[in-house]
Amino acid sequence: MSNTKEMSKRQMRREQIRRKEMRGRIISISFISIVAILIAFLFIYPNFKPVGEIFTPEAISRPDVKFNAAGNPDAPIKLEEYSDFQCPFCRRFFEDTEAKLLETYVADGTVYFVYHSFGEFIGPESAGSAEAAYCAGDQEKFWEMHDTIFANQAGENQGAFTDRRLKAFAENIELDMSQFNSCFDGGDYKDLIAQDAKDALAADIQATPSFIMSYAVNGEVKTKLIEGAQPYDVFKQEIEAALLEMAPQ
Repeated sequence: MSNTKEMSKRQMRREQIRRKEMRGRIISISFISIVAILIAFLFIYPNFKPVGEIFTPEAISRPDVKFNAAGNPDAPIKLEEYSDFQCPFCRRFFEDTEAKLLETYVADGTVYFVYHSFGEFIGPESAGSAEAAYCAGDQEKFWEMHDTIFANQAGENQGAFTDRRLKAFAENIELDMSQFNSCFDGGDYKDLIAQDAKDALAADIQATPSFIMSYAVNGEVKTKLIEGAQPYDVFKQEIEAALLEMAPQ
């Protein structure tokens, strides 16, 4: 009889241990499942999250547009902007100064204006938005994408220029989405964007926006660095000074 009781106690202990182990396994599996679901959510949710409202800027008239440039390539003065689509001061130049420069010195053939990115100067969304603009340039809509990106700027690396939003911008300006997606997803302009950054650093550019104005005097090429979102009058003063220097003595 005592042997039977002893066996019963051992069976009860084994059953308790088994149940405890089972509870432990269930808790572990549940925890792992919850973590896996959370991780999956973090990866999947951005693909379903609404892209939000897209602001369409007013159209800006640009003469002789070709890819990321505007104006006559044989103009006596070349003005190259190094910019970052996430930079609020770059947006200020776009909104306050660029159109007036285009209407005057670019339109009359005095200035050839070129836009360059600055790589990942502020962060990944800087390079991503530059990629989108260059890919739009393949369809002769670099400047439409340029304007749309600046019009929808909303903080630095805050999700304003996720891949989905950039593709929504592309749809908004009526690009061929198959061609755009192939270019954008394939990173066709990755090397150009990296070269933009190298060129900017080689020119001792340390902030955005910055501008390199170049012109020739008696066969000698001269350059002038203009830093910051300067008002139109500053550019006018620099351009007029260069024209005076180039004038026959």
